[in-house]
Amino acid sequence: MKITLDTEQKTLEILDGAQKRALSLYSPEAFEALSRQWLRVGWSLKYTYGFTWLGRPVIQLPEDMIRIQEVIWRLRPDVIIETGVAHGGSLVYYASLCQLMERGRVIGIDLEIRPHNRKAIEAHPLSPRMTLIEGDSTAPDVVARARAMLNPGDRVLVILDSCHTKQHVLKELESYHEFVTPGSYIVATDGLMCDLADVPRGSPEWASDNPKAAAEEFARRHSEFNIEPPAQPFNESPLSRPVTHWPGAWLRRASENSRSV
Repeated sequence: MKITLDTEQKTLEILDGAQKRALSLYSPEAFEALSRQWLRVGWSLKYTYGFTWLGRPVIQLPEDMIRIQEVIWRLRPDVIIETGVAHGGSLVYYASLCQLMERGRVIGIDLEIRPHNRKAIEAHPLSPRMTLIEGDSTAPDVVARARAMLNPGDRVLVILDSCHTKQHVLKELESYHEFVTPGSYIVATDGLMCDLADVPRGSPEWASDNPKAAAEEFARRHSEFNIEPPAQPFNESPLSRPVTHWPGAWLRRASENSRSV
């Protein structure tokens, strides 16, 4: 695909094979085309590796952090389970939202929690709201440990951000979906990998081996879950498609008397 940007004429021309489209530079369609390339280049240049949250590196796209904040504020979960801890920035982010709401706690699960990261997380002022579990997120004993930390009636949100192969994400979805309460979500992050097969930090197999493909297969198996992006509580722009690393990520558990959040 070839994109030609003309700031003088205020146009964006897209040549994709034999198809050519000419767009107004300031149209929603042009914004979406530019955003797609921005995401691809940003992934390759590790754009998300340049942020911290309350002192801990948080390797997330800021747009996705804002969107999940909206969901957490409306759901008011009692427990947020995240697979994939890394430096702990996401755990601290979710714990800080729990602290503000005066409600909720976070369980972080990772195959390996490096000693310096564990030390920093456990020494953090928000550590009382965070619990760490070390081990394979899909191992039965690890899943059982997480289950034992839930109380009857807890409202649970699950975020999957560990190994992003389709097979592993499917195993995580099968392992943790029963924890998700009606109206809440299990989120299979980083589905953008499906569009990164040809970027320098990508890999050809990502075209089919990615979390988005896992979420789609899981949804076909489980009719109680739908791929359903959260509603936007505020949007005065003409844009409707999010700039995200998490396309197709939001699997919402059906609830008879709840609306999308």
